[in-house]
Amino acid sequence: MEYRLLGRSGLKISTVTMGTMTFGGQGWAKMVGDLGVAEARRLVDLCLDAGVNLIDTADVYSQGVCEEILGEIIGGPRKNGVLIATKARFRMGDGPNDTGSSRYHLISACEASLRRMKTDVIDLYQLHEWDGQTPLEETMEALDMLVRQGKVRYVGCSNFSGWHIMKALGISEREKRERFVSQQIHYTLEARDAEYELLPISVDQGLGVLVWSPLAAGLLSGKHRRNQAAPEGSRQFAGWTEPPIRDENRLWNIVETLVAIAEERGVSAAQVALAWLIGRKAVTSVIIGGRTEAQFKDNLAAAELKLTEDERKRLDAVSLPPVLYPYWHQLNTASDRLSEADLELFGPHLNR
Repeated sequence: MEYRLLGRSGLKISTVTMGTMTFGGQGWAKMVGDLGVAEARRLVDLCLDAGVNLIDTADVYSQGVCEEILGEIIGGPRKNGVLIATKARFRMGDGPNDTGSSRYHLISACEASLRRMKTDVIDLYQLHEWDGQTPLEETMEALDMLVRQGKVRYVGCSNFSGWHIMKALGISEREKRERFVSQQIHYTLEARDAEYELLPISVDQGLGVLVWSPLAAGLLSGKHRRNQAAPEGSRQFAGWTEPPIRDENRLWNIVETLVAIAEERGVSAAQVALAWLIGRKAVTSVIIGGRTEAQFKDNLAAAELKLTEDERKRLDAVSLPPVLYPYWHQLNTASDRLSEADLELFGPHLNR
């Protein structure tokens, strides 16, 4: 297992992070998984034994039950230097202030997460989504307060747009608040939208990148194929709608290329998809999830798989996003003066 620095911090995390959305099975999360403490414990031990040192969760997963299960497994004194990341922002009660990124909600949400997980500190506390109604100055002040109180070690964001991130970083610098060390994003071979703004920002501003749903809810696992019904028990079979698929033919072209490379290498298509992400310069760690030991063992093996340049070009050929404005103009007229951040988008296009 390789360990990488998380953004500009001194914290090193494994290139594979354990996701826990399959724990609990309450409400909307039931279609993802409904693992109890005993089953979850076996999977946590499997990941830790493989060298994973970060476990990611969120208060909204099964309305707190997921965090409670994690607390039963790793609460109290931490073993093997395991790190915990959780998130807050979504609704956790019926009251008007039981949602959002206000000082009121974030502080109460953090304290509730600490109680559920039976710990005194959260290693990475992330804003789960943008809140356009709370002044960002208030949000960043609340996160700064949690760090200074010793309840949180590092802060990050998730599902922010480029201007949201830059505004938050600007406030942190201006008001001398704790700045984000990372962003957690959706990014796959099928959904490469993050290359327009989010990955260049990460390189330029020194943010770590955690990737959620790196297999597109299983669509890139190789189990879903063109002109075939979704396997029973999969999220798509249960009506899961994330990520949205805007070009189904393109999706199957990507899957077929993944399968072809996987067969040549004697590995799974899922491992190829994960290895492609881990090989991206801006990506720090991919978050894997599942309901079975077999799923986790297969995904964990991706940490050791290195794709060749030719294999990456084959995957780019079927997955590159179109170059939108102003990027096509920059590609046409500014390619002699591109930064490392610019190359997160333009690199594959220049190499074609």
